[in-house]
Amino acid sequence: MTSLGTLLHTWVNGRLVGTDTKGNRYYIERKAPKNQRAKRWVVFNGPTEASTVPPEWHAWLHHTTDKPLTDMPRQAWQKAHEPNHTGTSGAYLPPGHDLKGGKRERAAGDYEAWQP
Repeated sequence: MTSLGTLLHTWVNGRLVGTDTKGNRYYIERKAPKNQRAKRWVVFNGPTEASTVPPEWHAWLHHTTDKPLTDMPRQAWQKAHEPNHTGTSGAYLPPGHDLKGGKRERAAGDYEAWQP
């Protein structure tokens, strides 16, 4: 959740540059200090989670590009951006994980415990 202070700072000092497909809004400083780059920031739509920023906006936020790369055509091999699901119900659980029942198929090089 975005704090009231961030929203006030954005309202006073920010100029909206655009939004992404998740509804995150991207801003740039209206008046950059002399001899300095204008600050850029994002106001998240929902929980503050950096992995929800897609690559085209990430490049812009970090001054890699002057404009967001939203106009670039997507290649057939490019997948849609997904945030990091670690710690959520959508997280990957390998076969044999305790939360998936703890059972898996035997493998050729399976570990055998030492027996005295």
